[in-house]
Amino acid sequence: MTDTAQRNRPEGSGGPGGSAKEPKAAPADRGRTTIADGVVEKIAGLAARDVVGVHAMGSGISRTFGAVRDRVPGGAKSVSRGVKAEVGEVQTALDLEIVVDYGFAIADVARSVRENVISAVERMTGLEVVEVNIAVSDVKLPDEEEDEPEPRLQ
Repeated sequence: MTDTAQRNRPEGSGGPGGSAKEPKAAPADRGRTTIADGVVEKIAGLAARDVVGVHAMGSGISRTFGAVRDRVPGGAKSVSRGVKAEVGEVQTALDLEIVVDYGFAIADVARSVRENVISAVERMTGLEVVEVNIAVSDVKLPDEEEDEPEPRLQ
């Protein structure tokens, strides 16, 4: 005969003369995941650039240095230009510097950037975004020359 009382006991309750076993953690709960500041900065930079009315990211000087760096062979565009993240274990805070296209309401662009960045960062990292501070450093006028002109082909 089979001892049904022993067979139907929950795991870890032990049996007569046996010791209680600790239940194992789910595989997803074994270990920790850390996310670098740069990862959050890239996600936020891409999400901010997706918003209509955002012309560029970063201050004038950082865009100028970025344009030079982008032209160096082997240099890649910096998607995190104009973004600074502080990442903790479960939360993050972001500072963004943007240039807005002339004609767009700055408050509306800033609100859309904030919403898009928070949504993207929280969805992709699982971190809680506690704040997104936005500094508008310039307005791109329609007749202004581009800071980063296309390279000429000769």
